[in-house]
Amino acid sequence: MTIRKMLLASAAIACAAMPVSAFADTSAKKIALSNNYAGNSWRQAMLTSWGKVTGEAVKAGTVAAADPFTTAENQATEQAAQIQNMILQGYDAIVLNAASPTALNGAVKEACDAGITVVSFDGIVTEPCAWRIAVNFKEMGRSEVEYLSKKIPNGGNLLEIRGLAGVFVDDEISAGIHEGIKQFPQFKIVGSVHGDWAQDVAQKAVAGILPSLPDIVGVVTQGGDGYGAAQAIAATDRKMPIIIMGNREDELKWWKEQKDAKGYETMSVSIAPGVSTLAFWVAQQILDGKEVKKDLVVPFLRIDQDNLETNLANTQAGGVANVEYTQADAIKVIESAK
Repeated sequence: MTIRKMLLASAAIACAAMPVSAFADTSAKKIALSNNYAGNSWRQAMLTSWGKVTGEAVKAGTVAAADPFTTAENQATEQAAQIQNMILQGYDAIVLNAASPTALNGAVKEACDAGITVVSFDGIVTEPCAWRIAVNFKEMGRSEVEYLSKKIPNGGNLLEIRGLAGVFVDDEISAGIHEGIKQFPQFKIVGSVHGDWAQDVAQKAVAGILPSLPDIVGVVTQGGDGYGAAQAIAATDRKMPIIIMGNREDELKWWKEQKDAKGYETMSVSIAPGVSTLAFWVAQQILDGKEVKKDLVVPFLRIDQDNLETNLANTQAGGVANVEYTQADAIKVIESAK
């Protein structure tokens, strides 16, 4: 079964006969993407997917514009100012990957009060007027520890690599990991560093903490940091632990090499960067007058030992395992949530 089929099968029957909405209904509408950070491969893939899918939508006349904007720094104050500029520029909808779940609520409320549709995804906001498209990030983190409990029943010490400090996604995944530790108390986190979801940052951070750590049996991560961790550990005389990967091509390639050479086993999990395209289509459907629940949940994308090669073959060099959404996909997701 393909990734898209797994994501959408539960709604397929209900929506089989549903027509795609007429392009003319939103042909004059302008949608903007407000993104707070672009410093890793996931964000770059997210922006690439946005450009590809929305570019086709603009060309087809579905919407008049779908302009992406990224702040220079991961600062809520800068992104709030960006949103305020979008209000002044007359956008009909703002698709938002937020620096903070709460610090942008004031700017989001200003947009809503101006009649602008706001759809947040990945980094979501709590302002009630906005829509939210999210993965259950806590469950994603918890599932990492559950996986390790099956591979290492006796447990042991773990290193945790976190993402961007102060960002909702980082907090949620870390909370899920710690819930997993409570569920499987044979494991203990003996060190924690921030890798910023970037392999070079993670490699430096892991190399810095390793000398102070006891033996570790596993590394729990958030995505974009697994390969960096592997490089840092490979430079020492430590035994390579089970490192949870995050669907980046460099991680999957390293895993494949280790699997072929030594039978290395792990798993990989992340949110597909193409979720930005789902958020675009949800915004378009709201502008088209559709009733949409404020909170939509999409599954995280997991790669296991038996489908590693297939996923690696479908992931571009320097990219991230991904799925991009169509308008029909968005309609199915919307209907399945009702």
